[in-house]
Amino acid sequence: MFAELQLDKQLLRALEKLGLETPTEVQSQTIPLALAGSDLLVNAHTGSGKTAAFLLPSLHKLLTEPSKLHGTRLLVLSPTRELARQLFKNCKDLIQFCPLQVGLMMGGDEFKYQRAMLRKDPEILIATPGRLLEHIKHEHAELSNLEVLVLDEGDRMLDMGLSDDVLEIVRACKPERQTMLFSATLAHTGVRKIAQQILRAPKSLTLSTAQDQHSNIRQQVILTDDAAHKDRVLTWLLSNEKYEKALIFTNTRDYTNKLGGFLRYHNIEAGVLHGEMEQDARNQIMTQLRYGKIKVLVATDVAARGLDVKGIDLVINVDMARSGDDYIHRVGRTGRAGASGTAITFISAPDWNLMSTVEHYLQIRFEKRAIKGLEAAFKGPKKIKSSGKAAGSKVNKEKRKARKEAAEMPDEAPKTKQRLRDKKNIGKRRAPSKEGSTTPEKTNNKSKSAAPKTPAKPTWGEPSAWQKDGWAPMKKKKKTEE
Repeated sequence: MFAELQLDKQLLRALEKLGLETPTEVQSQTIPLALAGSDLLVNAHTGSGKTAAFLLPSLHKLLTEPSKLHGTRLLVLSPTRELARQLFKNCKDLIQFCPLQVGLMMGGDEFKYQRAMLRKDPEILIATPGRLLEHIKHEHAELSNLEVLVLDEGDRMLDMGLSDDVLEIVRACKPERQTMLFSATLAHTGVRKIAQQILRAPKSLTLSTAQDQHSNIRQQVILTDDAAHKDRVLTWLLSNEKYEKALIFTNTRDYTNKLGGFLRYHNIEAGVLHGEMEQDARNQIMTQLRYGKIKVLVATDVAARGLDVKGIDLVINVDMARSGDDYIHRVGRTGRAGASGTAITFISAPDWNLMSTVEHYLQIRFEKRAIKGLEAAFKGPKKIKSSGKAAGSKVNKEKRKARKEAAEMPDEAPKTKQRLRDKKNIGKRRAPSKEGSTTPEKTNNKSKSAAPKTPAKPTWGEPSAWQKDGWAPMKKKKKTEE
């Protein structure tokens, strides 16, 4: 029970209104350590309750240890706008009975409005690194009195190239602070490096690994041939599968727009979400999905982190994720908080090795599925029959046999090496000198050697010395009599 964690009564009241009574595993293990003031490095899977795990102890600290200093006291950094908005909403729910203010700062919103928000001096700030750094450089954000710093989805920040921005923000913060780094995956080598720079003697908690995530999600693969075949399979799934809401992932923005238009053409109400969209359009699409105005969302990996929408029970990877971690976060949009879900991935010939890599990383085997009437010509890589030896190829066997036979044959007379200039002179007649001898060849030391005797001129039709020595005389053309 949350009451046993000795949280502030105002927070417990908010939890009761939200219908949250029992903490999850990550919350029960993290909150006591955070309340004790320890720096934390936490690895827990998506949908496990990480947000409340760092917000509840941080908010408790702000409520029980009031400060008269100005500036932000709690800063939560998020890699994406969607995750930042989700964190902002969760924080507002938890402080609904508290005298605390929270501000949201991310790209896409008006700079002047964010500056006006900072003038109100909110105790809590949820921000994306790029936009916050702009305000720090303009001296709008005050972090010298920061008490708690939280990095959510730290590995994603590194993948997006935000490590330099994060470190610059950290340098602007108060050195004597509590820092917590949370992520669904900590296998990223850069996470450990940045943790060493910003955490002080952290407590490390690994509550789940990539291999034991998503046990409540049915993970399938369907073999496909090309983009047109993927389109046919996708429309069949969206028309025949039972789902409340579906999330479709692609790897590029252009394909996302194209696929969204294709689905709408086939009377499937679908929205589109990617990083190049204006923030107002992104907010509108997410609102439509949350309230059920659309059932299908086509998105890039911008929706793989922080997108927490109730009712998503089907995830389709039209393009295979580029890494095991990206696959984990995509699939983690369904089956959240103990619910069940289905994840289907389309695999064509170029994706086979990537699929095998993800299977090896997760230590699982995807369930193979085929749709009757839409089976792919591609059945997987062709298997080469092997004799069990190192080189089982028939061609290699023939080569080895030929080499063995050549080795067993009796030795022949060694072949003399023929010079290139001799090869060029084959078929050409060497003109004799006036004394009846050829022009002597020059040696390397520029000395002249004795000229060989020129054989007598042969009669036509008889073998000559030139022919015997490899020199063939040029045939003379017979003159025709006029």
